Amino acid sequence: MTASRTVFLSAAERFADLVRRIPTTAWEGPGLGAWSVRDLVGHTSRSLITVSTYLKAPAQRETVTTAADYYAAIREISAGMGEDAIVERGRQAGRDLGADPASAVDALVTKVRADLADVDDPLIEVIGGLGMRLNTYLPTRTFEMAVHGVDIAHAVEIDYTPPADVLADAAALAARIAVALGQGTPVLLALTGRQNLPPGFSVV
Repeated sequence: MTASRTVFLSAAERFADLVRRIPTTAWEGPGLGAWSVRDLVGHTSRSLITVSTYLKAPAQRETVTTAADYYAAIREISAGMGEDAIVERGRQAGRDLGADPASAVDALVTKVRADLADVDDPLIEVIGGLGMRLNTYLPTRTFEMAVHGVDIAHAVEIDYTPPADVLADAAALAARIAVALGQGTPVLLALTGRQNLPPGFSVV
């Protein structure tokens, strides 16, 4: 099993465990921005759904060769979609989890694990028609589950820490995204205590 696959599945299992711990009274409470907790969990669950979906969508050519470049490209794609469309997609994903979201997420983890067992490193077509290798795409999903897992835990006020391998990969990817966006120097200086990042700074 490749390192990217191992870390992705580690993130998936910890995400599913987190969802099982969400109090029943918290699901319709505030999650992140315009999203409820259910919406936020639904949005995060798409990191599982898209892997299974895109495995059925072979790409004709490789247009993105690194996970950081994926995020650089997705900025333009997301801007074209509009914020309202992105918010609604998260809400729909939340609705799709049904009456028992924890069981739904468990089922998604089981499915994606089985789907990954049947493939090597295919060239897949992801959002925006981008073509990339599976092992290049998986770290982007690990990143999403790591970041939004922390968002979910903060929203429902429970203790949660992603696995060490997931945190290491997500933090490294965040730094690489910063470099891809031309922001590598301020991020490096911030991480080494030399200067603060401006309010609201984000690599995604």
